[in-house]
Amino acid sequence: MSEKDPADRYRANLQGEVDGAALYRALSEVEADPQLAKVYGRLAAVEEAHASFWRKRLEALGKALPRLRPGFRPRALAWLARRFGPGFILPTLNTLEHLDSGHYDAQPEAVSGGLPQAERSHARILEAIAGDTPGAITGSTLARLEGRHRGLGGNALRAAVLGASDGLLSNLSLVMGVAGAAFNPHAVLITGLAGLLAGACSMALGEWLSVTSSRESYQRQIGKEAAELAEVPEEEKEELILIYQAKGLGEAEARALAERLMADKSTALDTLVREELGIDPDELGGSAWTAGATSFLLFAAGAIFPVIPFFFAGGERAVAASLALSGIALFAIGSGTSLFTGRNVLLSGTRQLLVGLAAAGVTYGLGRLIGTAIGG
Repeated sequence: MSEKDPADRYRANLQGEVDGAALYRALSEVEADPQLAKVYGRLAAVEEAHASFWRKRLEALGKALPRLRPGFRPRALAWLARRFGPGFILPTLNTLEHLDSGHYDAQPEAVSGGLPQAERSHARILEAIAGDTPGAITGSTLARLEGRHRGLGGNALRAAVLGASDGLLSNLSLVMGVAGAAFNPHAVLITGLAGLLAGACSMALGEWLSVTSSRESYQRQIGKEAAELAEVPEEEKEELILIYQAKGLGEAEARALAERLMADKSTALDTLVREELGIDPDELGGSAWTAGATSFLLFAAGAIFPVIPFFFAGGERAVAASLALSGIALFAIGSGTSLFTGRNVLLSGTRQLLVGLAAAGVTYGLGRLIGTAIGG
């Protein structure tokens, strides 16, 4: 069935381009590296040109041009980039670009205007900057980009949101279960605080062990690479040549680059570790203590919400206040997940709210049954 009025689709496309332009413009303003800042600026200019494309389409239909401002997602990501640096949101932005790269493929107007190719180009550029598959970026630029972003250790934004979500959901269920058993407010408060500390300590210790194990593994791999470089330098040089050829360099250019790097042993080892092993020797996965402390704080930040009302009240009032406060936090965290999933903010927040309240309801009911059985 043919589309009667494409105006709504044009408006949605226009909003998406306005969002993308605003986010790339914000990244270009906060990026410390002038070369990367220029890249972000060019990406913003392309998005602005695409926005102009859809405005002209709306004008051709005789539709009023909406006055659009960036939506929640680009404004939130820009805020995070300004406070924590562009690297904090790069994995999220890379994922969103890949999700959207085929958005225009089935739209004939966009295809005729060359928009699908531009969107796929954006996805490739973001992937190269994020350090996943560098593609044709070569030489010192490649080493700089890879060294800078592989140390992110995955999606920091996703980890932050999900860490707080774990604390909130687990402690809300614990508090509601104890409250359902008709224990006095003091017991509920003590249980909630104990659950917060136990969960946060468990998360912190697990993260500390994980990062420590990764660092030890990386150090062993680097030591092995150093030994191979000392024993069979020619073989290591050939490996570098093959790596750079796979990245798009010609054989002569790859050989010249490899020979230049191998002239200095420390530079050669640093390059081999980055290129062959995919390890940033300056980071080694980050600090285990920082990772543990961050996990502790994120879990505790979510887990404290169900407990707060029991500092001031008891009985049904405290239970209702705990559910209300936790519900607000659940919706906020769910909305936060939309930053890296690309889903609708309202849908993501509501889903998280319903899941959390359902878990709280189940544990409250089970607690009441257990309390009745024990008390009876």
